[in-house]
Amino acid sequence: MSIRAAQTPDLGPLARLWWQGWRDAHLPLVPKALANRRTLDSFIVRMALALPHVRAVGPVGAPLGFHLIKDNELNQLYVEEESRGAGIAALLMADAEDRLLEAGVKTPWLACAIGNTRAARFYQKAGWVLTGTQTVPTEIPGGWYPLKIWRYEKRLSARP
Repeated sequence: MSIRAAQTPDLGPLARLWWQGWRDAHLPLVPKALANRRTLDSFIVRMALALPHVRAVGPVGAPLGFHLIKDNELNQLYVEEESRGAGIAALLMADAEDRLLEAGVKTPWLACAIGNTRAARFYQKAGWVLTGTQTVPTEIPGGWYPLKIWRYEKRLSARP
């Protein structure tokens, strides 16, 4: 399975995949004030802005997963529910790390919702290290919401 640049026909399906994955992982963990602002429409707007920086796996118009890099941050990585456990997340992670390294990023970071143990286990298995907690500005319609997260980092080096 190959990873490719996201395309315009992916927009709606990627936004829905992201929204559903976010709800699965975060609804029980984040404050209601944030959850109430995370509507499907908000994910469509965010994905439309991010699409040039998104890489996806799966057919055009029917992606199975994606990652989004912003500067030195692996900002998002999601796999649709039916495809979880099939190795897609590991492929996306390897691609994201390669892209970060190509951009000259030696120590990228990512945010993990506090309490999202499934994601935390995956990041740790992929070699990412929990460096602490911090509060980050999280996008919401019309502004930002301060969210306390676990911060993970990884020292990257070229693959053999």
